[in-house]
Formats: sequence, C-alpha cells, structure tokens
Amino acid sequence: MGDTVSDSPVALVVEDDDAVRNLAAAVLEETDFDVIACESAEAAISVLERSGLTVALLFSDVRLSGPMDGVALAETVGRRWPQTRVVVTSGYDTGRNGRLPERAVFMQKPWRPIDVLVQAEHAALAARAA
Repeated sequence: MGDTVSDSPVALVVEDDDAVRNLAAAVLEETDFDVIACESAEAAISVLERSGLTVALLFSDVRLSGPMDGVALAETVGRRWPQTRVVVTSGYDTGRNGRLPERAVFMQKPWRPIDVLVQAEHAALAARAA
C-alpha cells in the first residue's frame, strides 16, 4: 500500500479511520489494482488529478477528515471522472436516503471483504472495457 503506482488501474481508498483504511487497502491489494490510501477527500482529489493515473475504483467512507465528506467526494468524482466506479460506505444509513449520486454504490458498515472484492471486480471489468 502506498503511493507507488505502475500502469495498472488504481483503487483509491478514502477513510479517516486508520484501522478501517488499512483493512480496506489490504483487501484491495488482493486484486490486480494498485492501491492508494488517504484520509481525506481533498487528498483523494489530488490523487485523481495526477496525470497518467487511472483510478478505476474509489472506495470511500461518508465521514472524512477535512471540509469535504464522502458524499461530496462521490458527487465530484461522478462529475469529473465518470468512468470511476464509486463505492461509499457508512455505519449509518446515509447512503440510502438519496444523498448519494445515482451511479454510486452504497455499502453498509461493517462491510464484508468479499463485497469489497465484488465491487473491485466490477470496476476492473469496466476499466478493461474502456
């Protein structure tokens, strides 16, 4: 896990809880994605703006450190990087009350690693088709 990136598509984990961020990153490292983990939406946008980087999957919590939350991040990614699959998680029912963009997937916490891997597979298939 880290910021070293090759030509592989990237899974971007955005979570302000270190333990949960590390767990999600570890699960996604079992895929063909390079994994970048950060704790704020602002840091995630900086990663997304890197030239030559293909972020195929954004996996974000709703509650994040900094002024932008995961819902606002999902909206921004949907507008600026529509090819990126967006998965938003929360221990609350935030994602199901209509706040998330239509294309974003909501995953209730505690999530199961297999469900994260399924979303990663959907993102990988979409990235290969693009």
